This record gives sequence, C-alpha cells and structure tokens, in this order.
Amino acid sequence: MSGLSREMIIHPGETLKEVLSDRGMPQQELAARTGVTPKHISTVLSGEKSITVSFAKKLEYALNIDAEFWINLQNAYDKELLEFEEVNSISEQELSIAKHLKDVFTYLVQKKLVSACSLMEQKVLELRKFLNVSNLTAIPSLVNFGAFRAQTSVSIDEYTLFAWMRICEVLAEDIEVEMLEFALQKRAVLDSIEDLKSLMFAKPAVFIQELQNRLAKSGVAFCIAPSFKGTPVQGFIKNAPSGKIILCLTFRQKRADIFWFSFFHELGHFVNGDSRQRFIDFESVETLREQKADVFAQNHLINKDEYERFLSKKDFSLRAIRQFSATQKVLPCILIGRLKKEKYLQWSDYPEENVMYESC
Repeated sequence: MSGLSREMIIHPGETLKEVLSDRGMPQQELAARTGVTPKHISTVLSGEKSITVSFAKKLEYALNIDAEFWINLQNAYDKELLEFEEVNSISEQELSIAKHLKDVFTYLVQKKLVSACSLMEQKVLELRKFLNVSNLTAIPSLVNFGAFRAQTSVSIDEYTLFAWMRICEVLAEDIEVEMLEFALQKRAVLDSIEDLKSLMFAKPAVFIQELQNRLAKSGVAFCIAPSFKGTPVQGFIKNAPSGKIILCLTFRQKRADIFWFSFFHELGHFVNGDSRQRFIDFESVETLREQKADVFAQNHLINKDEYERFLSKKDFSLRAIRQFSATQKVLPCILIGRLKKEKYLQWSDYPEENVMYESC
C-alpha cells in the first residue's frame, strides 16, 4: 500500500453506481429487483453500507453479475481500508522501533522474509507480520516472558534480540528432522560426536550443510543466523511446538575456535536437557548450566586425560600443539584457543593458526 490516500480506496458502491448508470437503471428499480428498500440502495451507493454476501447474491439475480464479483470487491475494499486505518494508527513509538530495526529489516528483505518497501509505516506492518505481534511495543514483555537467563552483565537490545530469535525459528521451520523421543535424540547426538568433529576441517559452505543433515537425523534443526548489533548471542536452543529441537548459532566473532567451542557448548545444553526451556547463550555469562555446557564442550573436543598429559609436558611450541591437535582430530586453533583462555599462552601467540569464518 504505497502512499495510498483515503480518497483512493474505492467503495464497491461506486462500481454498482457505474453499472446502474451504464444500464440506465434507476435506484428504485434495483431496489424492486433485489427486494430491498430504496434507502438501502442509496446507502450502498454512497459507501455508507457494505455489500453483504446476501445482497451480493441478490445483485447476481438482478444484474446477472456473479455474487463472487461483488464479494471480492467488498473484501478488497475492507482490506485496503483496514490497512489504511492501521497505517494511520501507528504510533511514533512503533515508527521508532522500526527505524531501530533497520538492519534486521534489510536482512529480512534480502532473505525474502518480508516485502521490500520504502514507507516506514509499511515496514512497521511487515515487521508485525514477521514477528507475530499486533504492535511492536509488545516486544519487551515477550522477551521477558520465557525461560531466558535475565541476569547478564552484557547489554542486550531486547527488540533486536526478539527479532533474532524469530529469525532462528523461521530458518529452522523448513528443516525436516527425524522425530524421536528425547532419550533417543540425546543418544543419537552423542553417537555422532566424532562425525561432527570431523566437519571442522571443511569449509563453512560444506560443514553448515553437513551439520544440518547429520543433526536432522537426531531430531535437531540446525541453522546459522546472522548477528546484529545489540545481540551478543553465542547460540539459541529450544523445543519447537512440532517436537523438533532448534539449535541456532552465529559467526559473530568469526574465529573457528570460538564457533566450534560454541557449537559443542550448545550440544552440551541439548544433552543436559536445557532445550526444554527456551535458552539463549549470551557472551560473558557464568552459571552452573554454562559451566556444565563448557565441560561438555571441552571434554568432547579434547580428551580430558590426554589434555592433562599434554599440559604436564609444558611444551607449548607450535610443533607440539599441531601434533597433539592431530591426535585429538581437531584444528590446532581449537587447542590454541583453550590454552590462551587458560593462560598457558598469550593472546598474541600463533596468529597464523587463526581460522576465520565470514559472517552469515
């Protein structure tokens, strides 16, 4: 509805008036043919009353024009009028929220998830439809409604976060998965750990698709979502109403070691049953759940006992790191990232081993 004014919305009574004029039929004659009062005809022609389904059928008999024609005219008028009234009832607060979500909207247009438009009011309507809310101002109460960890030390943009979660859900909708009981899903994921680890040696275009294919067999819909300013999110995992598990990650920090640790960390949340609640992983959050997911990621990427033996040798040369990484079947940057986090290495050590992924 681009720049539509109230005067441009044509009531079906105008079309009826033209038909009567073309046929030279007085209003009184149409009233007699349809069995309604002349006043009823007058109010329809002036746009004061709608053409009901019943009256449309009477017009079909009187004018030999299908009732469906009149019904469709009325429906189109009602829809345009509703959209016009919606646009004109949009508050400044909603317009401000839509402007705030400009990067999100650009992404949605690129992915053909909303229609491209230039009017800010129309963007509000498109965002309402995509986000499943009748008013964008409702978003803060919806973000707080659910099992999210609210105690975080990071700054969260609740509007962008809500949109990001919805994007994750939409991206996962078309992914077909095996429908299994949770115990079987969990077993299937644990049995596939080594296969999943092997994918880190492939390029993103390959491993993303393979992760999706393999996790689908475990009842998990895996996808990569974009990252937006204000959403310092590592991952998102939840049970969808269909029974599938949604597991969504970003390439927010681009580094392969962070991505793969985050991936196994999210698998840890899944195995630990955290997906039964909507669960978002923010950066720099420490809880018991996070610690358990961290331990899962650490021990499934690198064997705990063998890592202890590696540390005991105190040889952190690049040659030793590469050799040990090969025995664990992981990229050297995975081991280097852990050694840096645990302060066995400086953050500036071995930059040549960094593997970077482009943002989604």
